[in-house]
Amino acid sequence: MTFGEPEGYDERTRPRPLGARLRPRTAAVGVCLVLGLGLIGGAVTGSWLTGGAGDDKAPDTFTAAADLWHSIPVDQLFPPTVPGTGAGPGGADRTWTRIAVAPDSGCQNAFDPLLGKALAPAGCRRLLRATYTDATRSYVTTVGMLFTKADAAAMSALDTQFQKEGLDRRTDLMPRPYAAKDTVAAAFGDKQRASWTISVLTDAPVVVFAVSGWADGRTVDTPQPAADATRTGATTAPAQAGLGNEAQGLADRIERAFRETAGAATEAPS
Repeated sequence: MTFGEPEGYDERTRPRPLGARLRPRTAAVGVCLVLGLGLIGGAVTGSWLTGGAGDDKAPDTFTAAADLWHSIPVDQLFPPTVPGTGAGPGGADRTWTRIAVAPDSGCQNAFDPLLGKALAPAGCRRLLRATYTDATRSYVTTVGMLFTKADAAAMSALDTQFQKEGLDRRTDLMPRPYAAKDTVAAAFGDKQRASWTISVLTDAPVVVFAVSGWADGRTVDTPQPAADATRTGATTAPAQAGLGNEAQGLADRIERAFRETAGAATEAPS
C-alpha cells in the first residue's frame, strides 16, 4: 500500500499537496533558529567581554565609594569655598569658606558617647572633617564624613534605625566640632554646638554630618536639630540665627558632591 502526499486546501478551496509547503516552512524555521541562536550567543559573548551592560552598577558604586576617602583630593571632598544658593533662612544665599581640615583619623571622641555607640555596629574605616565659616565670619560649622565598614544591608538597617528612633534629633547624640587653633573656630567646643544634622547614606558606606555654632564662642543651653531649626515659625535662638540652615545647607552640598564623585568613579570609560 502506498500513500500519496497529504492534501490541504488553498484560498479557493482547491486541494493542494501539503508537503511542498511543509518543507520550505521547516527550512525557514531552521534558518530562524540558527540566526536566533547566533544572536543570543553574540549577546552573551558581548556581555562577558564588556562586563554585562545590563548589570546593576549600584553594588559597584557602593564598593567604590568606600575607598574615596584616600583616592580623591581633599579639595574635592571639602572644597575651599562652597556656594549655598538659597540655603539661608527665607531662601537667602550663603557662601561657606573652609578654614581648617582635620587630619584623617579614627572615630575616637568624634561623637557624643551615645552617638558613637549607635554608629558602632557600622564600624569606623576613616573619619574626615573640615570646619567652615560663613561670609560674615559670624558662624562656624564642622562638616564630616564617617566612612564605615558596613555593607549595603547594614547601612540600610542603620538608616532605618536612625529614622524610626529619631537618633538624629536627640541632644545627647551629637557630632563634635573640629575647633582648629588660630582660626575663628578656635573656641568651637561641645558647649558651643547650636544645631546639627546627621545623614546615613544607603548608596555608600558613609555617614555625613554637620554641627554649627557662633564664632564668638558663646555657649548654647538648648541645641536644636537642623530639621527643627529650619522649620517655618521656629523661634529658638539657633533657628532665628539661621544656624540650622548653616548645618543643613553645608551638609547637603558636601553630600551631593560626594554622591556625584562616587557615581563618576564607576562610570565606564568612553
